[in-house]
Amino acid sequence: MAAVSDTGGVSDAVQDYAKAIYSLHGRSDEPVSTSALAERMHVSAASVSAMVKRLESMGLVRHEPYHGVELTPAGERVALEVMRHHRLLELYLAEALGMSWDRVHEEAEKLEHAISPELSALIADKLGHPTHDPHGDPIPTADGELVEASSRPLGDLDPGERGTFVRVSDADPEMLRYLSERGIAPGDRLEVLERQPFDGPLLIRFGSGDHALGGSLVRMMRVEI
Repeated sequence: MAAVSDTGGVSDAVQDYAKAIYSLHGRSDEPVSTSALAERMHVSAASVSAMVKRLESMGLVRHEPYHGVELTPAGERVALEVMRHHRLLELYLAEALGMSWDRVHEEAEKLEHAISPELSALIADKLGHPTHDPHGDPIPTADGELVEASSRPLGDLDPGERGTFVRVSDADPEMLRYLSERGIAPGDRLEVLERQPFDGPLLIRFGSGDHALGGSLVRMMRVEI
């Protein structure tokens, strides 16, 4: 892929939509529905339709009515650059400034549009060219490459299976605080000891001890086997 282009001149809203489409598309090979995009952006269907038309006119998406939206290579470059800025900022806030991992996402959302590729390069150099943010999400390279390692939702594991906790959604600060209070973080080895019936919690052994985790939490945590 060609080097990521400077997002200067592309509005914050356009960047946000490109990032949202990229993230939603990453969960399946299907085009992103406008309803899913509206839910993700917390806006009306009419607002999404208007923005999709704008993105299409800019050459950033392809849209077929009733078939959803896909990013073009140019749109993907915009999304990846914003994601790179965001995830580098999260790591910088956590490592250099000591901010807790449940707070960095919200702060990075505010700052991601304001920094230049040159500043993000300086941050990357300062941090030793990291590959992952504090939540285990991969950081796109300056050339627009994003390597997604194979992983499974923790909730899909059966008793007796072992792995490494590698990634967790940063969308819910309370969930991150809950894990932190129990000494659980990406990089921890784990073993599923028991699954309670009727969609009950999993009993999981981490280095910090045995913990009962269930519900949306184990769906948001991902494990490399």
